Amino acid sequence: MILKDLLALASQRLEAAQLAYGHGTTNAQDEAAWLVLWQLGLPLDSDPDDLTHRRVGPTEQAAVLALIQRRIDTREPAAYLTGEAWLQGVPFHVDRRAIVPRSFIAELLAEGSIDPWLDDRSRDVLDLCTGNGSLAVLAAMAYPDVRVTGADISTDALEVARINVERHGLQDRVQLVQSDGLQACRGPWDLILCNPPYVNAQSMAALPPEYLAEPALALDGNTAGSLDGMDFVRGLLRDAPACLKPRGVLVLEIGNERAHFEAAFPQLEAIWLDTSAGDDQVLLLTLESLLTLPSPQASTP
Repeated sequence: MILKDLLALASQRLEAAQLAYGHGTTNAQDEAAWLVLWQLGLPLDSDPDDLTHRRVGPTEQAAVLALIQRRIDTREPAAYLTGEAWLQGVPFHVDRRAIVPRSFIAELLAEGSIDPWLDDRSRDVLDLCTGNGSLAVLAAMAYPDVRVTGADISTDALEVARINVERHGLQDRVQLVQSDGLQACRGPWDLILCNPPYVNAQSMAALPPEYLAEPALALDGNTAGSLDGMDFVRGLLRDAPACLKPRGVLVLEIGNERAHFEAAFPQLEAIWLDTSAGDDQVLLLTLESLLTLPSPQASTP
Protein backbone atom coordinates (compact mmCIF):
# COMPACT_ATOMS: atom_id res chain seq x y z
CA MET A 1 0.00 0.00 0.00
CA ILE A 2 1.23 3.51 -0.74
CA LEU A 3 1.12 6.15 1.98
CA LYS A 4 -1.48 8.24 0.17
CA ASP A 5 -3.94 5.33 0.26
CA LEU A 6 -3.18 4.59 3.90
CA LEU A 7 -3.90 8.21 4.79
CA ALA A 8 -7.21 8.02 2.95
CA LEU A 9 -8.16 4.80 4.75
CA ALA A 10 -7.28 6.24 8.15
CA SER A 11 -9.29 9.36 7.42
CA GLN A 12 -12.30 7.30 6.37
CA ARG A 13 -12.22 5.27 9.58
CA LEU A 14 -11.98 8.35 11.76
CA GLU A 15 -14.76 10.06 9.84
CA ALA A 16 -17.04 7.06 10.19
CA ALA A 17 -16.45 6.97 13.96
CA GLN A 18 -17.86 10.51 14.36
CA LEU A 19 -15.20 11.63 16.79
CA ALA A 20 -14.76 15.09 18.31
CA TYR A 21 -11.75 17.23 17.39
CA GLY A 22 -10.22 20.47 18.60
CA HIS A 23 -6.97 19.33 20.24
CA GLY A 24 -4.65 20.37 17.44
CA THR A 25 -6.83 19.43 14.48
CA THR A 26 -10.39 20.25 13.46
CA ASN A 27 -11.30 17.36 11.15
CA ALA A 28 -10.74 13.67 10.44
CA GLN A 29 -8.39 14.24 7.51
CA ASP A 30 -5.92 16.35 9.49
CA GLU A 31 -6.17 14.03 12.49
CA ALA A 32 -5.41 11.04 10.27
CA ALA A 33 -2.38 12.78 8.81
CA TRP A 34 -1.07 13.58 12.29
CA LEU A 35 -1.46 10.04 13.59
CA VAL A 36 -0.22 8.27 10.46
CA LEU A 37 2.86 10.44 10.02
CA TRP A 38 3.69 10.25 13.72
CA GLN A 39 3.41 6.46 13.78
CA LEU A 40 5.67 6.20 10.73
CA GLY A 41 8.22 8.60 12.21
CA LEU A 42 7.73 11.13 9.41
CA PRO A 43 7.67 14.93 9.78
CA LEU A 44 4.17 16.39 10.10
CA ASP A 45 5.07 18.83 7.31
CA SER A 46 6.18 16.07 4.92
CA ASP A 47 6.23 16.91 1.20
CA PRO A 48 2.90 15.83 -0.35
CA ASP A 49 4.81 14.36 -3.31
CA ASP A 50 6.59 11.99 -0.93
CA LEU A 51 3.24 10.86 0.46
CA THR A 52 2.06 9.96 -3.01
CA HIS A 53 4.83 7.50 -3.74
CA ARG A 54 6.13 6.15 -0.40
CA ARG A 55 5.24 2.51 0.13
CA VAL A 56 4.16 1.25 3.55
CA GLY A 57 4.90 -2.35 4.45
CA PRO A 58 2.49 -4.71 6.22
CA THR A 59 4.06 -4.23 9.66
CA GLU A 60 3.88 -0.44 9.39
CA GLN A 61 0.32 -0.63 8.08
CA ALA A 62 -0.74 -2.73 11.04
CA ALA A 63 0.86 -0.32 13.51
CA VAL A 64 -0.81 2.68 11.88
CA LEU A 65 -4.25 1.10 11.79
CA ALA A 66 -3.88 -0.06 15.41
CA LEU A 67 -3.21 3.55 16.44
CA ILE A 68 -6.22 4.76 14.46
CA GLN A 69 -8.37 2.11 16.14
CA ARG A 70 -7.05 3.15 19.55
CA ARG A 71 -8.10 6.73 18.81
CA ILE A 72 -11.58 5.46 17.96
CA ASP A 73 -11.91 3.06 20.90
CA THR A 74 -10.55 5.32 23.64
CA ARG A 75 -11.85 8.68 22.32
CA GLU A 76 -8.70 10.23 23.78
CA PRO A 77 -7.18 13.28 22.05
CA ALA A 78 -4.49 12.35 19.53
CA ALA A 79 -1.96 14.35 21.57
CA TYR A 80 -2.35 11.95 24.49
CA LEU A 81 -1.80 8.98 22.19
CA THR A 82 1.37 10.45 20.67
CA GLY A 83 2.60 12.19 23.83
CA GLU A 84 3.24 15.35 21.86
CA ALA A 85 1.50 18.55 20.82
CA TRP A 86 2.72 21.46 18.72
CA LEU A 87 2.16 25.19 19.15
CA GLN A 88 3.57 27.66 16.64
CA GLY A 89 5.87 24.97 15.26
CA VAL A 90 7.32 24.17 18.70
CA PRO A 91 6.92 20.61 20.06
CA PHE A 92 5.75 19.98 23.62
CA HIS A 93 5.36 16.86 25.69
CA VAL A 94 1.82 16.29 26.89
CA ASP A 95 0.00 13.56 28.79
CA ARG A 96 -3.20 13.20 30.78
CA ARG A 97 -1.75 15.11 33.74
CA ALA A 98 -2.26 18.38 31.82
CA ILE A 99 -4.69 19.83 29.32
CA VAL A 100 -3.72 19.54 25.66
CA PRO A 101 -2.21 22.97 24.77
CA ARG A 102 -4.16 24.91 22.15
CA SER A 103 -4.16 28.51 23.34
CA PHE A 104 -4.55 31.33 20.84
CA ILE A 105 -2.22 33.34 23.07
CA ALA A 106 0.56 31.35 21.40
CA GLU A 107 -0.28 33.11 18.13
CA LEU A 108 -0.15 36.51 19.78
CA LEU A 109 3.29 35.81 21.23
CA ALA A 110 4.64 34.61 17.88
CA GLU A 111 3.17 37.52 15.94
CA GLY A 112 4.19 40.23 18.41
CA SER A 113 0.59 41.34 18.95
CA ILE A 114 1.19 42.03 22.64
CA ASP A 115 4.43 43.97 22.06
CA PRO A 116 2.82 47.44 21.80
CA TRP A 117 1.88 47.21 25.49
CA LEU A 118 5.42 46.30 26.54
CA ASP A 119 8.64 48.31 26.52
CA ASP A 120 12.37 47.98 27.19
CA ARG A 121 11.71 47.89 30.93
CA SER A 122 9.41 44.86 30.73
CA ARG A 123 11.15 42.06 32.56
CA ASP A 124 8.67 39.94 34.51
CA VAL A 125 6.10 37.68 32.82
CA LEU A 126 3.67 35.29 34.49
CA ASP A 127 1.93 32.44 32.70
CA LEU A 128 -0.93 31.65 35.07
CA CYS A 129 -2.66 28.27 34.65
CA THR A 130 0.44 27.18 32.77
CA GLY A 131 -0.65 23.56 32.29
CA ASN A 132 2.11 21.81 30.36
CA GLY A 133 4.14 25.03 30.33
CA SER A 134 3.84 25.73 26.62
CA LEU A 135 2.95 29.42 26.92
CA ALA A 136 5.70 29.98 29.49
CA VAL A 137 8.20 28.42 27.08
CA LEU A 138 6.90 30.40 24.11
CA ALA A 139 7.00 33.64 26.13
CA ALA A 140 10.64 32.99 27.04
CA MET A 141 11.40 32.35 23.37
CA ALA A 142 9.56 35.48 22.23
CA TYR A 143 11.16 37.76 24.85
CA PRO A 144 14.80 36.74 25.42
CA ASP A 145 15.35 39.44 28.05
CA VAL A 146 12.47 38.59 30.39
CA ARG A 147 12.06 36.33 33.39
CA VAL A 148 9.10 33.96 33.09
CA THR A 149 7.16 32.21 35.83
CA GLY A 150 4.72 29.44 35.05
CA ALA A 151 2.13 28.86 37.77
CA ASP A 152 -0.57 26.25 38.22
CA ILE A 153 -2.59 24.82 41.08
CA SER A 154 -1.95 21.29 39.80
CA THR A 155 1.30 19.63 40.85
CA ASP A 156 0.69 17.03 38.13
CA ALA A 157 0.55 19.72 35.46
CA LEU A 158 3.69 21.34 36.83
CA GLU A 159 5.54 18.04 36.47
CA VAL A 160 4.63 18.05 32.78
CA ALA A 161 5.62 21.71 32.50
CA ARG A 162 9.02 20.91 33.97
CA ILE A 163 9.58 18.33 31.24
CA ASN A 164 8.97 21.00 28.61
CA VAL A 165 11.07 23.68 30.26
CA GLU A 166 13.98 21.25 30.40
CA ARG A 167 13.30 19.98 26.88
CA HIS A 168 13.83 23.48 25.54
CA GLY A 169 16.77 24.30 27.82
CA LEU A 170 15.04 27.15 29.63
CA GLN A 171 15.60 26.13 33.26
CA ASP A 172 17.56 29.34 33.92
CA ARG A 173 14.78 31.62 32.65
CA VAL A 174 11.51 29.84 33.45
CA GLN A 175 10.53 29.22 37.05
CA LEU A 176 7.60 26.96 37.94
CA VAL A 177 5.43 27.65 40.98
CA GLN A 178 2.40 25.97 42.50
CA SER A 179 -0.25 28.59 43.09
CA ASP A 180 -4.01 28.82 43.55
CA GLY A 181 -4.65 31.76 41.27
CA LEU A 182 -2.29 34.60 42.14
CA GLN A 183 -1.84 33.64 45.80
CA ALA A 184 1.77 32.43 45.49
CA CYS A 185 2.87 34.72 42.66
CA ARG A 186 2.15 38.29 43.64
CA GLY A 187 4.70 39.83 41.29
CA PRO A 188 4.58 42.60 40.44
CA TRP A 189 4.32 41.59 36.77
CA ASP A 190 4.73 43.48 33.53
CA LEU A 191 2.63 40.88 31.74
CA ILE A 192 0.25 38.19 32.97
CA LEU A 193 -0.82 35.57 30.44
CA CYS A 194 -3.74 33.39 31.43
CA ASN A 195 -5.71 30.67 29.68
CA PRO A 196 -7.90 29.74 32.66
CA PRO A 197 -10.74 27.30 33.24
CA TYR A 198 -13.73 29.10 31.72
CA VAL A 199 -16.19 26.52 30.37
CA ASN A 200 -19.75 27.27 31.50
CA ALA A 201 -21.90 24.68 33.29
CA GLN A 202 -24.12 23.88 30.31
CA SER A 203 -21.12 23.30 28.04
CA MET A 204 -19.34 21.19 30.69
CA ALA A 205 -22.36 18.89 30.84
CA ALA A 206 -22.23 18.41 27.07
CA LEU A 207 -18.50 17.81 26.62
CA PRO A 208 -17.58 14.85 24.38
CA PRO A 209 -15.24 12.11 25.66
CA GLU A 210 -12.16 13.74 24.09
CA TYR A 211 -12.55 16.72 26.41
CA LEU A 212 -13.59 14.64 29.39
CA ALA A 213 -10.21 12.87 29.06
CA GLU A 214 -8.55 16.14 30.12
CA PRO A 215 -8.29 17.31 33.74
CA ALA A 216 -11.62 18.91 34.64
CA LEU A 217 -9.71 21.37 36.81
CA ALA A 218 -8.34 22.97 33.64
CA LEU A 219 -11.76 23.36 32.00
CA ASP A 220 -14.53 23.85 34.56
CA GLY A 221 -15.04 27.53 35.31
CA ASN A 222 -17.89 26.97 37.77
CA THR A 223 -16.00 25.80 40.85
CA ALA A 224 -17.48 28.46 43.14
CA GLY A 225 -21.06 27.54 42.28
CA SER A 226 -21.75 29.78 39.30
CA LEU A 227 -23.06 28.64 35.93
CA ASP A 228 -21.35 31.07 33.56
CA GLY A 229 -17.79 29.70 33.74
CA MET A 230 -16.39 32.92 35.16
CA ASP A 231 -15.57 31.88 38.74
CA PHE A 232 -11.78 31.71 38.27
CA VAL A 233 -11.85 34.87 36.16
CA ARG A 234 -13.70 36.78 38.88
CA GLY A 235 -10.98 36.00 41.38
CA LEU A 236 -8.25 36.80 38.89
CA LEU A 237 -9.63 40.22 37.99
CA ARG A 238 -10.13 40.98 41.68
CA ASP A 239 -6.52 40.14 42.55
CA ALA A 240 -4.67 41.22 39.40
CA PRO A 241 -4.39 44.97 40.08
CA ALA A 242 -2.26 44.38 43.18
CA CYS A 243 0.03 42.09 41.18
CA LEU A 244 0.68 44.29 38.12
CA LYS A 245 3.27 47.00 37.65
CA PRO A 246 1.93 50.47 36.76
CA ARG A 247 2.15 49.76 33.01
CA GLY A 248 1.33 46.07 33.39
CA VAL A 249 -1.28 44.23 31.33
CA LEU A 250 -3.27 41.02 31.61
CA VAL A 251 -3.87 38.92 28.49
CA LEU A 252 -6.79 36.58 29.09
CA GLU A 253 -8.23 33.83 26.91
CA ILE A 254 -11.94 33.05 27.34
CA GLY A 255 -12.61 30.89 24.28
CA ASN A 256 -16.26 30.97 23.23
CA GLU A 257 -17.39 32.61 26.45
CA ARG A 258 -17.31 36.27 25.39
CA ALA A 259 -21.04 36.70 26.06
CA HIS A 260 -20.68 35.34 29.58
CA PHE A 261 -17.55 37.43 30.18
CA GLU A 262 -19.25 40.65 29.10
CA ALA A 263 -22.33 39.82 31.16
CA ALA A 264 -20.16 39.29 34.24
CA PHE A 265 -18.10 42.46 33.67
CA PRO A 266 -20.38 44.84 31.73
CA GLN A 267 -18.48 48.02 32.60
CA LEU A 268 -14.99 46.70 31.93
CA GLU A 269 -13.11 48.21 29.00
CA ALA A 270 -11.41 45.27 27.30
CA ILE A 271 -9.22 45.29 24.20
CA TRP A 272 -10.09 42.28 22.06
CA LEU A 273 -7.14 40.89 20.12
CA ASP A 274 -7.30 39.35 16.66
CA THR A 275 -6.50 35.64 16.37
CA SER A 276 -7.02 33.04 13.67
CA ALA A 277 -10.37 32.28 15.34
CA GLY A 278 -11.52 35.91 15.29
CA ASP A 279 -11.48 38.77 17.76
CA ASP A 280 -13.63 37.29 20.51
CA GLN A 281 -11.31 34.66 22.02
CA VAL A 282 -8.56 36.68 23.75
CA LEU A 283 -8.70 40.06 25.46
CA LEU A 284 -6.18 42.44 26.97
CA LEU A 285 -6.77 44.44 30.14
CA THR A 286 -4.61 47.29 31.35
CA LEU A 287 -4.09 48.07 35.01
CA GLU A 288 -6.11 51.25 34.51
CA SER A 289 -9.11 49.33 33.22
CA LEU A 290 -8.90 46.76 36.02
CA LEU A 291 -8.89 49.50 38.66
CA THR A 292 -12.29 50.70 37.43
CA LEU A 293 -13.86 47.30 38.02
CA PRO A 294 -16.41 47.08 40.85
CA SER A 295 -16.52 43.95 42.95
CA PRO A 296 -18.08 41.35 40.65
CA GLN A 297 -21.11 39.35 41.71
CA ALA A 298 -21.22 35.63 41.00
CA SER A 299 -24.12 34.31 38.97
CA THR A 300 -26.49 32.02 40.84
CA PRO A 301 -28.09 28.77 39.75
